[in-house]
Amino acid sequence: MFFVALLAAILGSAVIFVWVPDRPLSELRARWARPPSVFISVQGIDVHLRDEGPSDDPSPVVLLHGTSASLHTWEGWAAALKTTRRVIRFDMPGFGLTGPSPDGNYTIERYTRFVLAMIDELGVRHCVIGGNSFGGYVAWVTALVAPDRVEKLILVDAGGYPLKSTTGPIGFRIARTPLVKNLIPFILPRSAIEQSLRNVYGDPKKVTSELVDLYFDMTVRAGNRRALIERFSQAPSDEASDRVRELRVPTLIIWGGCDRLIDPSNAHRFHHDIMGSELVVFDDLGHVPQEEAPEKTVAAVKQFI
Repeated sequence: MFFVALLAAILGSAVIFVWVPDRPLSELRARWARPPSVFISVQGIDVHLRDEGPSDDPSPVVLLHGTSASLHTWEGWAAALKTTRRVIRFDMPGFGLTGPSPDGNYTIERYTRFVLAMIDELGVRHCVIGGNSFGGYVAWVTALVAPDRVEKLILVDAGGYPLKSTTGPIGFRIARTPLVKNLIPFILPRSAIEQSLRNVYGDPKKVTSELVDLYFDMTVRAGNRRALIERFSQAPSDEASDRVRELRVPTLIIWGGCDRLIDPSNAHRFHHDIMGSELVVFDDLGHVPQEEAPEKTVAAVKQFI
């Protein structure tokens, strides 16, 4: 969902568009794929993966990032959990250092199959699965279609319901506007990355230069911008929303009360629709609470799992 804010920042500001070429993976690995990062092949895709903690954990914690984010968004949670739990995180197709999918398929069904293929490859039979934003959408659909594989579910400012904010739908409009969608893969003012990050955080002062570097590099990784436009055109944000009530997995819902991208009312809707779910709202945090305040938010996770 970060990309939605980014598109709004690009189109809604008075910046002069800057031609920014794709950056190949070889230029980005040294900074962003340091150990314990590895790359493994799954469904014909070289996936950027971090797999940490005790290998004999019978139910590892699998964490899925949001739109135009990467596995780095879970750094704080992973550090806090890996002493006692196996923590698995990876860049999903079309994002981060993993990059675009060879088949060009970015439907929600494709992402769900990919997640299941990933945990199969890693020898994981049961897991706790969590996700932020679009990753939360993928997480709960995975729990819905493969309940025998998911012990518990963690939703962090998750997608899945129709978007009410004026920020949200712009990505889908752009995906259907030929002139604009054909330009997006080539233009990107770095200032727009910073502006959109400040919109994503509850406290904009927490947005550092290194954080802007990270999101900028993940966005211009070769093929990611074009893949993002394809995802918006292929994967509506709410196509499975009428099935949320079918979930029967123990669920923790975490939300930032200052989320400007997915309104906090969605947290209460998930809580209402998922029987027996738990809800924790952090009033001062934004759309990526696990990244903005990892120590505070992971405490709720530790209690839940």
